[in-house]
Amino acid sequence: MIESTRGTRPEGARDEREAAARVQEMFAQITPRYDFLNHFLSLSLDRLWRRRTARRFASVLRRPDACVLDLCCGTGDLAFALARKRMRGAGASIVGADFVEPMLVRARAKPSGAQTQVAFSAADALQLPFPSGVFDLVTSAFGFRNLANYDAGMREIARVLKRGGEVGILEFSEPGSGPLAALFRFYFRQILPRVGGAISGSREAYSYLPASVGRFPSPQELAALMARCGFTDVKCEFWNFGSVLLHRARRT
Repeated sequence: MIESTRGTRPEGARDEREAAARVQEMFAQITPRYDFLNHFLSLSLDRLWRRRTARRFASVLRRPDACVLDLCCGTGDLAFALARKRMRGAGASIVGADFVEPMLVRARAKPSGAQTQVAFSAADALQLPFPSGVFDLVTSAFGFRNLANYDAGMREIARVLKRGGEVGILEFSEPGSGPLAALFRFYFRQILPRVGGAISGSREAYSYLPASVGRFPSPQELAALMARCGFTDVKCEFWNFGSVLLHRARRT
């Protein structure tokens, strides 16, 4: 079982404060090429994974009385996918939150039909500026892994969710066995850092990516963390040879 307080640790970070600062700095640096690299390095499968995640929560998104938080939203791609699943002219209110301001600037500037339906807010996932029990759904796509303290992040999600509210965490994971999984693992560890580093100008950021995935809790460990933080009906969907997982649960 993982230590409950373990979170991401970029190389050289001595504590949670330094880890968070390093992550913030890295993502601010790669913002100009972030969207291009997400699509290029995943062969645009990242778009599919976000659309699929939005479909899983369509019943919440189509409720006019619902409030949704997309946490660690980056440049807003999942928030926009969620907005597109709402009923035309109605549906949930959606907030995208991130602590990297350049990412939010880019999200607000995107020419998207759903763009005007999402409000973006600067927020630290470990100390959210929202009242308790206000959201019906909290999502996060490839962002929860970057928190300096997973336990604190999960407890903040539980705090801002209404009782019975849902959480959906889309994350990378170490792929399973088999030749295709082995090929993906080689690409993820050897090719992606080199290509991403060359295009973005930050080798550190794209070397950090596979390292952070290797450190992230296994599906069983994350399920146990969710249960400890007040969630039930925990389930996990495995996509892309087990390298991409959608973790879902309900607030008790």
